[in-house]
Amino acid sequence: MPPRKPSSPARKRADRYHHGNLAEAMLQEAVRTIHAHGIAGLTLRGVGEQLGVSRTALYRHFADKQALVAAVAAEGFRLLRGALVAAWRGGGGGRAGFEAMGEGYVRFAVTHPAHYRVMFGGFVRPGDKARESDVPDADAFQVLVDAIAEQQAQGLVRRDDPRQLALYIWAVVHGIAMLAIDGLLPPSVTPDDLMRFANERIRSGVASSLASGSTFSAPRSSPS
Repeated sequence: MPPRKPSSPARKRADRYHHGNLAEAMLQEAVRTIHAHGIAGLTLRGVGEQLGVSRTALYRHFADKQALVAAVAAEGFRLLRGALVAAWRGGGGGRAGFEAMGEGYVRFAVTHPAHYRVMFGGFVRPGDKARESDVPDADAFQVLVDAIAEQQAQGLVRRDDPRQLALYIWAVVHGIAMLAIDGLLPPSVTPDDLMRFANERIRSGVASSLASGSTFSAPRSSPS
């Protein structure tokens, strides 16, 4: 009887963690899990099994599930802030940049639904912080406030409290984003279509009396 060939070792999944940044690998695995199974389906043990690493290694980076969830939210806010700044600058500021921010916000939610649900689903408690590098959600919101203040200085937007105006605008855009990622928009209406309509109504609602009925300029300065 011929000798048996030694069996080949079982292959690890191609997407399993091998070397490099374990914290980042955990974060991305958490996002995949949340997208597929929701927050309830996320556990540190499950993340470890998918990555093929021990629990001890996991706990070196995140103390518990809540810390990992907070890291997902923090990454989401960083990405959202980047999308808003890019939209404002890409549109050249002013009316075009401001409307591009609204469209960019909804596009971010549709593209990153797992992040978005964690960011605004009440899963992160005030004061939760996964790592020292995490930035607060106010950083993303401040981009909107700064864009409003910039337009007020140009006489394009009414002189209400810019934070109050930002909250009003965010409420409208957030509603569109949630309808989009929950699949509740009519088949004939795309998120971009609805956001363009909302932009027109928002603009008419926040325009200053000096700017009403005129063509809006597009100043080139950007919120910091």
